[in-house]
Amino acid sequence: MTDLKVRVDKKKLERTAYVLKCVAHPVRISIIDLLEQEEQLTVSQLQEVLEIEQSLLSHHLTNMRDKGLVETRRQGKNVFYFLTDSSISNIIECIKGCKSTQ
Repeated sequence: MTDLKVRVDKKKLERTAYVLKCVAHPVRISIIDLLEQEEQLTVSQLQEVLEIEQSLLSHHLTNMRDKGLVETRRQGKNVFYFLTDSSISNIIECIKGCKSTQ
Protein backbone atom coordinates (compact mmCIF):
# COMPACT_ATOMS: atom_id res chain seq x y z
CA MET A 1 0.00 0.00 0.00
CA THR A 2 2.93 2.38 0.53
CA ASP A 3 3.65 2.48 -3.24
CA LEU A 4 0.35 4.19 -4.00
CA LYS A 5 0.45 7.85 -4.99
CA VAL A 6 -1.63 10.35 -6.95
CA ARG A 7 -0.38 10.17 -10.54
CA VAL A 8 -1.73 13.52 -11.73
CA ASP A 9 -0.63 16.83 -10.30
CA LYS A 10 -3.12 18.81 -8.25
CA LYS A 11 -3.47 21.73 -10.71
CA LYS A 12 -4.27 19.37 -13.56
CA LEU A 13 -6.86 17.56 -11.42
CA GLU A 14 -8.48 20.87 -10.49
CA ARG A 15 -8.61 21.99 -14.14
CA THR A 16 -10.06 18.62 -15.18
CA ALA A 17 -12.78 18.82 -12.52
CA TYR A 18 -13.54 22.40 -13.61
CA VAL A 19 -13.91 21.37 -17.26
CA LEU A 20 -15.96 18.27 -16.48
CA LYS A 21 -18.31 20.32 -14.31
CA CYS A 22 -18.78 22.77 -17.17
CA VAL A 23 -19.53 20.12 -19.80
CA ALA A 24 -21.77 18.04 -17.54
CA HIS A 25 -24.87 18.75 -19.62
CA PRO A 26 -26.16 16.95 -22.74
CA VAL A 27 -26.44 20.18 -24.77
CA ARG A 28 -22.87 21.19 -23.95
CA ILE A 29 -21.56 17.75 -24.81
CA SER A 30 -23.45 17.98 -28.10
CA ILE A 31 -21.91 21.39 -28.80
CA ILE A 32 -18.43 19.96 -28.24
CA ASP A 33 -19.22 17.05 -30.53
CA LEU A 34 -20.47 19.38 -33.28
CA LEU A 35 -17.48 21.71 -32.97
CA GLU A 36 -15.20 18.71 -33.19
CA GLN A 37 -16.84 17.74 -36.50
CA GLU A 38 -16.74 21.26 -37.94
CA GLU A 39 -13.89 23.52 -36.90
CA GLN A 40 -16.25 26.44 -36.33
CA LEU A 41 -20.01 26.99 -36.42
CA THR A 42 -22.37 29.94 -36.05
CA VAL A 43 -25.12 30.05 -33.46
CA SER A 44 -27.65 29.56 -36.28
CA GLN A 45 -25.87 26.43 -37.49
CA LEU A 46 -25.68 25.00 -33.97
CA GLN A 47 -29.32 25.85 -33.31
CA GLU A 48 -30.43 24.16 -36.53
CA VAL A 49 -28.70 20.90 -35.67
CA LEU A 50 -29.53 20.90 -31.94
CA GLU A 51 -33.14 22.01 -32.47
CA ILE A 52 -33.26 24.10 -29.30
CA GLU A 53 -34.29 27.68 -28.57
CA GLN A 54 -31.72 30.32 -29.43
CA SER A 55 -31.83 31.73 -25.89
CA LEU A 56 -31.04 28.32 -24.37
CA LEU A 57 -28.18 27.77 -26.81
CA SER A 58 -26.78 31.24 -26.08
CA HIS A 59 -26.90 30.46 -22.35
CA HIS A 60 -24.83 27.30 -22.84
CA LEU A 61 -22.37 28.98 -25.22
CA THR A 62 -21.87 31.89 -22.82
CA ASN A 63 -21.20 29.45 -19.99
CA MET A 64 -18.71 27.53 -22.12
CA ARG A 65 -17.00 30.76 -23.25
CA ASP A 66 -16.78 32.06 -19.68
CA LYS A 67 -15.09 28.79 -18.68
CA GLY A 68 -12.64 29.01 -21.57
CA LEU A 69 -13.89 25.99 -23.53
CA VAL A 70 -14.98 27.90 -26.64
CA GLU A 71 -14.05 31.21 -28.22
CA THR A 72 -15.67 33.36 -30.86
CA ARG A 73 -14.56 34.93 -34.10
CA ARG A 74 -16.64 37.54 -35.87
CA GLN A 75 -16.88 37.59 -39.65
CA GLY A 76 -19.26 40.25 -40.92
CA LYS A 77 -22.62 39.66 -39.24
CA ASN A 78 -21.73 36.09 -38.22
CA VAL A 79 -20.19 35.04 -34.93
CA PHE A 80 -18.38 31.72 -35.19
CA TYR A 81 -17.74 29.50 -32.19
CA PHE A 82 -14.78 27.13 -31.99
CA LEU A 83 -13.14 24.92 -29.36
CA THR A 84 -10.18 26.50 -27.60
CA ASP A 85 -8.55 23.14 -26.89
CA SER A 86 -9.14 20.19 -29.16
CA SER A 87 -8.23 17.78 -26.36
CA ILE A 88 -11.68 18.46 -24.88
CA SER A 89 -12.93 16.28 -27.75
CA ASN A 90 -11.44 13.30 -25.95
CA ILE A 91 -14.44 13.47 -23.63
CA ILE A 92 -16.70 12.66 -26.59
CA GLU A 93 -14.53 9.70 -27.57
CA CYS A 94 -14.61 8.44 -23.99
CA ILE A 95 -18.41 8.71 -23.89
CA LYS A 96 -18.71 6.87 -27.20
CA GLY A 97 -16.51 4.10 -25.84
CA CYS A 98 -18.46 3.66 -22.59
CA LYS A 99 -20.76 0.69 -22.34
CA SER A 100 -24.38 1.52 -21.81
CA THR A 101 -26.08 -0.12 -18.84
CA GLN A 102 -29.56 0.51 -20.25
